[in-house]
Formats: sequence, structure tokens, C-alpha cells
Amino acid sequence: MRAQKPRESREMTVAEAGRKGGETVKARYGTNFHTKIGQKGGKTTSTRYGSGFYGEIGRKGGRRTAARHGSAFYEEIGKKGGQKVRELIQRAKRTEE
Repeated sequence: MRAQKPRESREMTVAEAGRKGGETVKARYGTNFHTKIGQKGGKTTSTRYGSGFYGEIGRKGGRRTAARHGSAFYEEIGKKGGQKVRELIQRAKRTEE
């Protein structure tokens, strides 16, 4: 009988466990699996609660974000978004030329 080495054990973080599980699922079912089940879940939620449900949770999230970060936060992310759009348009124009 072979003697076993004692293993060093440490607890896995939630992030590590999630990553490990996600990689296992991806290896077993393929890369599109999460997309497919997400679409099914979205359809089920829409059927169960109606299309207005998404608008309501969006409003709740927006109010919560505004309360946490204030209006300056929206100004900042708006500028970043506008800059990104300008960059993409310029890149597309250069590609067309």
C-alpha cells in the first residue's frame, strides 16, 4: 500500500469556484451553451413578468446608481461613451477610404 502525501488545502474563493465551474461547463457543453441558456431564461422571464418588467428593473437600477454616484458619474460615463462613438465613426471612415 502506497502512503499518500498530505495535501495542502486552502479554501477556494467564490470567484475561483465560479470560474472553475464555468470552465468545466464550457469544456463539457461548448462555448455557446451559456448564450443559449441565457436566451431561454430571458424568454421565460419575459413571458412570466411581461416586457415592462425589464423597464422597471432598469429604472430601479438607474435610481440606485444615481443615489450612490450622483449626477457627475453620469456626465463622466456619457463623455466616455461619446468619445468611443466618435472613435468608432472615425475608424469606420478610415476603413472606407
